[in-house]
Amino acid sequence: MPPLQLTTEVQYVKGIGPRTALVLAEKGISTVEDLLYYLPYRYEDRLNPRTIAELRAGEMATVIAEVRTAGLFRTRGRVQIFQVTAGQGRATLKCLWFHGAYLKDKFKPGQVVALYGKVEEPGREQRGLQIIQPQFEILSDPDDEGDAKDPAQSLEIGRVVPIYETASHGKLTSRWFRRVIRGALESLPAQAMGPDPIPSAIRERLQLLDKYKAFWETHWPDAGTNLDELQAQRTPAHLRLIFEELFFLELGLELKRRRLRAQPGISFALTQQVRESIKKILPFRPTEAQKKVLREIAGAMAEATPMRRLLQGDVGSGKTIIALQAAIIAIENGYQVALMAPTEILATQHFLSARRILEPAGYRIALLTGSLEQDRKRDTRRHISRGDVQLVIGTHALIEEKVEFDKLGLVIVDEQHRFGVMQRFRLMKKKDQLEPDVLVMTATPIPRTLALTLYGDLDVSTLDELPPGRTPIVTRRVSDERADDVWEFLRKQVKAGNQAYVVYPVIEENEATEIKAAVKMHSELQKKILPDLKIGLLHGKLDPDEKEIIMRRFQRGELDVLVSTTVIEVGVDVANANLMIIEHAERFGLSQLHQLRGRIGRGAAKSYCVLMTDSKKPLTEEAEQRLDAMVKTNNGFEIAELDLKLRGPGEFFGTRQAGMPDFRVANLVRDRELLEVAKGEAGWAVSGPHPDLPKEELTRAMDYLKQHWQRRYGLVEVG
Repeated sequence: MPPLQLTTEVQYVKGIGPRTALVLAEKGISTVEDLLYYLPYRYEDRLNPRTIAELRAGEMATVIAEVRTAGLFRTRGRVQIFQVTAGQGRATLKCLWFHGAYLKDKFKPGQVVALYGKVEEPGREQRGLQIIQPQFEILSDPDDEGDAKDPAQSLEIGRVVPIYETASHGKLTSRWFRRVIRGALESLPAQAMGPDPIPSAIRERLQLLDKYKAFWETHWPDAGTNLDELQAQRTPAHLRLIFEELFFLELGLELKRRRLRAQPGISFALTQQVRESIKKILPFRPTEAQKKVLREIAGAMAEATPMRRLLQGDVGSGKTIIALQAAIIAIENGYQVALMAPTEILATQHFLSARRILEPAGYRIALLTGSLEQDRKRDTRRHISRGDVQLVIGTHALIEEKVEFDKLGLVIVDEQHRFGVMQRFRLMKKKDQLEPDVLVMTATPIPRTLALTLYGDLDVSTLDELPPGRTPIVTRRVSDERADDVWEFLRKQVKAGNQAYVVYPVIEENEATEIKAAVKMHSELQKKILPDLKIGLLHGKLDPDEKEIIMRRFQRGELDVLVSTTVIEVGVDVANANLMIIEHAERFGLSQLHQLRGRIGRGAAKSYCVLMTDSKKPLTEEAEQRLDAMVKTNNGFEIAELDLKLRGPGEFFGTRQAGMPDFRVANLVRDRELLEVAKGEAGWAVSGPHPDLPKEELTRAMDYLKQHWQRRYGLVEVG
């Protein structure tokens, strides 16, 4: 059989075959290279496994022992527990798995098993030590005569052993991956790696390991490798593979940014007349942060290349007024502006704000959403194509409807992460004209690490200061056992002339859960708990006209309390509302809680956010961290960083929606510093020529990027 290559299909690796290859394909493993990138998720020190006699309560330990007994029993509370007693000589260790019925055919007396977990003392009446929910591996089984393994075999014992995430397919155990990956590495000649795609100057500067060696050492670390570094994926071998992935991602984004800058764009003149027009519409004195950001945007719009800029700022920092000022620069230069929002309620809110601020100055504004009557839609589209409308505000209808702009100069996208990446670009390709400038806004502050990947093609402007008069919001968490006190506090606030939001996670009750729902609680609050107050109900299933009527009534003060779901998360602005009560707060994400809280604190009155939790169920550790963070800080950037840590990048925006690349070895939370280094090195590589970067090495890096472009980094190809 010829030696393996990185591109060899995985079915030709010894021990795999066509059927198992189909299972591996579901895990994204199609080639030998994919298999090598399937790194262990942790490592066990089986160089010196502990004897049962040496174990101490409170420590993490690996034990290799023989199964003595195994069986299922139920507690008084009817919970099924699977118990294994493992032994070495006379010493025994109990292992317990809650809800462990799935293990009943796994363990048999006589098997040799490796067990890993936290050693604990059992209850008062029991002796010995135990491990709850240990991770385990069956090393030898007396029934499997054909596959009987000596437990002291070299891949399993007497070394640091890689542990792989296993598939649901029973055969693909961690032990199976060890055997197959080891065999693949032994059959792969070092020269199959080809010339290193990372330029030598960068490899020397960062002292990066050779890639072939990096694969060997991540899968089969040497005996002296630091175990803590292995578990944290911080060995030189891990850092080499992580850096390579981040370097080529950033190289692709850097090339995309440069390609865009090479295209002709609109150069908007910033004349004295434009400046006067901007001043005329300002409803308040801008903050220093707003002035700085407007200067950055105006400077970018003046350049004859298309602007691609992300404007991020905390809730209430004044992004909308900045966007309208940018719109005036374009309009005063004779161009049209499109402002796209993710929901009709937010598009309508922007439309009403824009009309209030811009119409007195004579600007022509239109709203285009999916729910408009057909005749009105047709008229609006006609006015847009003739250039009668200067600012068009809408939802994705701006992309999907047959909208033709007469002269589109600026596209403003609000809450960008709610749109797919493709949508951002579709709006720009409307006519055979110069590329319009694009300003992307978000009130979800994006940790820098994410901004460098998700928005690597955009320049970033940050509003990091709230307008004067905004008082910090006092946030408290309480159990729903104190609901009576909370409703009394709400009544006091209303008597003092203020208004309140009460938010629920769901619209209607579901028999499967005990979550309070907006519709039922609206009825209960109105009839039983707060019958003396005027209470409105707002949720996503109402049609746009009903939503608009309810919001108008709340804004005019005709309603004291607005019961709602998360439809009020963005865009709703009622200065008189100073209290927000969030029921089942433990069920909301951290950024979502912060967004909701941002609806209050917009007026002069002191504002309060009450996070009510379910007293019937203990909170998870992560829910505790989220709620504590809300109580401790009002800073959206701190909250976004913590949210990224808690949920990981995929969950932070919804990976597929936002166009995040799938990383094989990198992790944006863990590897943020390496990402910064990769960005700097990618920028250096394409800013040459450099004497220490030969042309053939740069060409090789570009070729490698192209080969892996479509498959790995679809996101950077967009546009």
